[in-house]
Amino acid sequence: MSPTQDRTLAAAGMILIYALVIGFTDNYVRVIAAEAGLWQFHATRSVMAVGLLALLAWPLGLRLRPRRFGAVLARSAIHGFAMLIYFGALAFLPVAQVAAGLFTAPIFVLLISRFAYGMRIGPVRIAAVAMGFVGVILVLGPSALNGASVAAVLPVAAGALYAMGNIATRQWCAGESAETLLAGFFAMLGLLGFAGMGVLYLLPLEVPAGADGFVQRGFVWPSGTFWFWTAVQAAGSLFAVGAMIKAYQVAEASRVSVFEYMILPASALWGWLLWSEVLTPLAVTGMALIAGAGVLIALRAGRG
Repeated sequence: MSPTQDRTLAAAGMILIYALVIGFTDNYVRVIAAEAGLWQFHATRSVMAVGLLALLAWPLGLRLRPRRFGAVLARSAIHGFAMLIYFGALAFLPVAQVAAGLFTAPIFVLLISRFAYGMRIGPVRIAAVAMGFVGVILVLGPSALNGASVAAVLPVAAGALYAMGNIATRQWCAGESAETLLAGFFAMLGLLGFAGMGVLYLLPLEVPAGADGFVQRGFVWPSGTFWFWTAVQAAGSLFAVGAMIKAYQVAEASRVSVFEYMILPASALWGWLLWSEVLTPLAVTGMALIAGAGVLIALRAGRG
């Protein structure tokens, strides 16, 4: 086996770890949503995550200070809003369905690159975009297409914002370290969380009980369950994203991005094991089409 194959297999293993950890932790957002709010969750998780990063910075030699503060701030804001939408949708929808919406990002990256930066798109990648669009329709299902489920459309909006953030990573933040971008991402989510709690304190809304009130709910005195699963989210996110970053460091990016689609079956597996969720055949077909579109786009990178 060649060294290149060794590195690719190692990257695949790291992405598998990333997918399994994120798929597991994200399935428990619904538990957090039952008693606390989206804004308090992000504020608390970010304080925990940034605190862990700060503790690890010196022994691991991490560089957290950005070279271009404005570029990192803008990129963090775009990704931060994407994750607000993503986690908000997790309170109402299966993780695999929300992840499928987020993984439309490569399709949006391609479209933005074409119309904003004039990049040429060949027939294979045009077909990939069409395939991904059909996949989105199938995953959303008839209720979303009839306008009955705004929540079902939100993951695709998160995917569009996530795509903008990915473009910003390449265009604005090429010289930044992975840990700098990670720290900026969590810090921005924390600021958005505290801002949301402040707004809801000044302008409180009527809050439905349980997970239905996740977005409208301001500060509450949480139980040990909230603290435990938020801490699991913070530690799991850092560990999983660290594994993903390492994968991109040891193997070619176009190959690694294909492996990232393991998060779709991993999320569906955890949803089935933990909550007995079974996706409809249409949703499974849609997820397969979205993953196929992403794989095609990744494999054609640089070839038009």
